[in-house]
This record gives sequence, C-alpha cells and structure tokens, in this order.
Amino acid sequence: LDELPEMWNVLIGDMSVVGPRPLLMRYVSRYSPFQTRRMEVKPGVTGWAQVNGLRGDTDLAARAQHDIYYIENWSLWLDVQIILLTFARWRGTNGY
Repeated sequence: LDELPEMWNVLIGDMSVVGPRPLLMRYVSRYSPFQTRRMEVKPGVTGWAQVNGLRGDTDLAARAQHDIYYIENWSLWLDVQIILLTFARWRGTNGY
C-alpha cells in the first residue's frame, strides 16, 4: 500500500518499475561521481540493490555499487529477475 503513490509515478512516466531507488536531492552534493551515475536512469519502485540487501543492512556505497551494476548490465531478463526476487522477498517478510 505504501508503494501506491510510486505506482502512480510509474503510470505517468516519472519512474520505472525497476531501477535505482529515487535519490534524496539534498544528499546529491555528497555523492561521488561514481555514485551520481545512478541518476542516468529513471528511478524505480524496486531495484538490484533492494533485492541484494535490506536498506539497514547495506550502506550507501554498497547500494550505489548495486545500482551501477544494474545500469551497466541492464536487460529485460535482469528486470524480470528483480521483479521475481522482489515478490519473493515481500512474501517472505509478510509470512506467506
């Protein structure tokens, strides 16, 4: 339910289903040139960083590393894998 506003952003074209999570603009000035590469693609509701660690389990550098991997290795198959892993993790955390 908390992702519903983000799905609206997907429908109007501001976001993608899969991609790096949206960045907080107030922190962009702190990013290295490597980390700012995350801004090369539309942000997504879910992404490679999300299926490879929970937000509290990984630091900004590790999440950026996963996001850059996604950007450099994008494919439809990778998007499908991320969506399937997202649902698997969601089901696992909700006791289903």
